[in-house]
Amino acid sequence: MSAAAAAADWLPSASVTASGRPVLSAGEVERNLLPLVDLEPEENPRLAPLRTCLLALTSHRLIFLHEPSRSARGLPLAAVVHAYPPHRRHSHNPLRSLFSSSSSSSQHPRIRLQISMPPARSEVIAIVVTCKADVGVFFGRMLEAIRARAWEVAPAAAPSSGTPVAEGAAPAEDIAIRMPVVGVSGILRMEQESWESAGQNLQDAFQDLNALMSKAKEMMQLAEKMRLKLLMNSSTESNSNDEEMGSKQDMQDLLLSVGIVSPVTKETAGALYHQQLSLQLADFVRIPLEKAGGMMALVDVYCLFNRARGTELISPEDLLQACSLWEKVDVPVMLRKFDSGVKVIQTKTHSDEEVFARISSLAQKPDALQKGISPSDAAFTLGIAPALAKEHLLNAENKGLFCRDVSPDGFRFFINLFNEIDAQNIYSQKPHGLYNAWISVAMASH
Repeated sequence: MSAAAAAADWLPSASVTASGRPVLSAGEVERNLLPLVDLEPEENPRLAPLRTCLLALTSHRLIFLHEPSRSARGLPLAAVVHAYPPHRRHSHNPLRSLFSSSSSSSQHPRIRLQISMPPARSEVIAIVVTCKADVGVFFGRMLEAIRARAWEVAPAAAPSSGTPVAEGAAPAEDIAIRMPVVGVSGILRMEQESWESAGQNLQDAFQDLNALMSKAKEMMQLAEKMRLKLLMNSSTESNSNDEEMGSKQDMQDLLLSVGIVSPVTKETAGALYHQQLSLQLADFVRIPLEKAGGMMALVDVYCLFNRARGTELISPEDLLQACSLWEKVDVPVMLRKFDSGVKVIQTKTHSDEEVFARISSLAQKPDALQKGISPSDAAFTLGIAPALAKEHLLNAENKGLFCRDVSPDGFRFFINLFNEIDAQNIYSQKPHGLYNAWISVAMASH
């Protein structure tokens, strides 16, 4: 942990992902972000300040992330006793504010918080916003999160399907008196009842939709909680058999496909939208890349990521811009473009040499020496999509490892035998090597 973050040891530490985003607990949702803030104790000089942090407001905490060191401290919203509206500190001495080097920093908006610190002591701290941001919006959302007290809210019970009726009372339809339809007034009354019925049906429909969205969010939170529990169990239980470990892995993959509980949105991230989106994407794509052998087509990642985000869909331009930002940050994934124009996402540890070795071994089999291999053959061996296998084969051809044959049946790739032919004596046949193996296969076929 950095010296800047370690100095504020009066705040609980917060976990950070591999890409540098805060790790949210089960049920915790991100609400807003501020890029450059300082945390200053106002009354107790023994409490060390925090400088130049990314402040993430969630439904449970205020997380101060020191991005260069990827360390974080969290202030539970439950500890906030009172929050004062943002204001600017003004100096009482005009000459001091004119000549002081810190006069500019004193003009930054400040949000003062009275917090309750263990053991049973009260402190006053200030969040100093040193960037250009709508501090009023952030303060409003912080108040909403404090009043909501999401860390105490239990899952709401399913609403009853009908309106409760007092004991001993007759149903409403039995009490209502059906008036006969007579004249214009009767027609108007029927029209009014029709509109009221349609309005009630529409209201019920939206209530059901809200209940469905609420349940969907609860299911995502439950899936995240179960996934964390599986991860804890897998790290503590090392003596389980392979079948149990396989079932746990399958369950974990299934839970991961449920979705992202707190996706980064333009509303919560503001100007940091693409930066935070790129970090969240780097965290999300890690497990799919491991299952796909270290490389996935960009279009496949786009579909998986949007499915995980639920209703918070992103555009292809947003995805491409998020991937392009990986060059500026330290994340374990990268965007790659093949010579054909196909774009993929791969891990930085992905080795082309290992892929070349596997498909070269496939192309040296007796049947492949005679007929070559297709992108489908390479895809089956590598466990990837045929389109990506074709890109690997074309890349191997550019390296001089393969020769390509194009026919009405499609592309066929052969191991390059020209590397073994002696340019000074092209008619000499070596008693060993690939060229000799190809001669033996060709003669056996005739």
